[in-house]
Amino acid sequence: MEFGSVVQFLENKTILITGATGFLAKILLEKILRVQPNVKKIYLLLRAADAKSASQRLQNEILGKDLFILLKEKWGADLNSFISKKIVLVPGDISYDDDLGVKDSDLREEIWSQLDVAVNLAATTNFYERYDVALGINTMGAKHVLCFAKKCVKLKVLVHVSTAYVAGEREGLILETAFGRGDALNGVSGLDIDEEKRLVDQKLNELRAEGATSEAIKEAMKDMGIERAKVYGWPNTYVFTKAMGEMLVGDLKENLSVAIIRPSIVTSTLKEPFPGWVEGIRTIDSLAIGYAKGRLTFFLGDITGIIDVIPADMVVNAIAVAMVAHANRPFDDAIYQVGSSVRNPLTYSNLQDFGFDYFTENPWTGKDGKPVKVGKIKVLSSMANFHRYMAIRYLLLLKGLEVANTAFCHYFEDTYRDLNRKIKFVMKLVELYRPYLFFRGVFDDMNTEKLRMAAEESNIETDMFYFDPKGIVWEDYFTKIHIPGVVKYEFK
Repeated sequence: MEFGSVVQFLENKTILITGATGFLAKILLEKILRVQPNVKKIYLLLRAADAKSASQRLQNEILGKDLFILLKEKWGADLNSFISKKIVLVPGDISYDDDLGVKDSDLREEIWSQLDVAVNLAATTNFYERYDVALGINTMGAKHVLCFAKKCVKLKVLVHVSTAYVAGEREGLILETAFGRGDALNGVSGLDIDEEKRLVDQKLNELRAEGATSEAIKEAMKDMGIERAKVYGWPNTYVFTKAMGEMLVGDLKENLSVAIIRPSIVTSTLKEPFPGWVEGIRTIDSLAIGYAKGRLTFFLGDITGIIDVIPADMVVNAIAVAMVAHANRPFDDAIYQVGSSVRNPLTYSNLQDFGFDYFTENPWTGKDGKPVKVGKIKVLSSMANFHRYMAIRYLLLLKGLEVANTAFCHYFEDTYRDLNRKIKFVMKLVELYRPYLFFRGVFDDMNTEKLRMAAEESNIETDMFYFDPKGIVWEDYFTKIHIPGVVKYEFK
């Protein structure tokens, strides 16, 4: 595989980024504008009712972030002029149709005639998303972006960003292999994406005919997503619908150049535009802050298990290099898993140590103004241990409350309901995250390594577009970059 400079490739190119207000999309946008100010145009597809609300979203949710501080320093008073020349806002919705919900026909025609590169970063990452919403964005949305890209006469490549966790609960070495349309993880036959769409529409029509409330419809759609995912071997709606999205892209791409990127758990930036920028709460971050506040009384999971995380700037760099490597190469089978579990494994035990070290040195200030002292927490290494812990700690109390509530004429009704609701919520949350707390797979990244090696051999700006996880010193990253970043940007 041979290819040229990424910076030179980006010069005078026209690029479409979907899901423009998302975490990775913003980092990609900033990177392109910073390293190649002579990019011709970047179309940002984002949900908005009209041009005015799209402009507000650009300012509030994208350019207003600290992420763009280097660009602001470089351009100063000329930033708005620079942005107005380079960025074109495209109000739309990838779940809508093959035109991506772009109502402005002149703008559609302009994109179709000018576009060089499309990067699909639009997704809903909620594990327990409504099935109709997740199917619309993650599955049908992937198809719509592909169909839109096929209409672009100059298009060189489509980069589709998925997730490494489309692998479900597989164990051992998980290869960078494609899904065939209708492939199920558990071998069950009959997975038909068009039928899934029909089932969703049928269920929605039934619920509306019954006069179901919007809340009841929402819950029914959430439950349906989990149920349908489990029929075919996926643990949740998110990874199931992302896997089906990959199936459609692979099945329908024909002679279009396509690269699929599968990142693992994406964390804060390692280096660029500065270390520690993060947006959106990851599960590991919630655990870290819960621990810092003294609220995390136990950890459920295999403490020796490997957790695969990768800094966001590395994912963006892999996207940029894959974009160049696969431009005008329609017959390549390009799937890249971007993670760390094979080349630089990190364990939950490491994370626990890093959290202890950081919050011992930098304790959280409690509501009483005093520092919260952290210590080692109880580890529950199996679901059986978890259920035993919950029974002793909470379920006996709940049963006692139930008896007392009956004896005292429902005097404890509110307390009983509140505790019951919290216990049900915890149990549902644990069931949702269980596959990852006890995950026993590692993600092969041989294709990604070949891409890295090809970039090095071609002397492609490897210092600028770095994505080798072996270069990460995990202790330094978590204690000096990631945890401080999470505290600063997400828990101010």
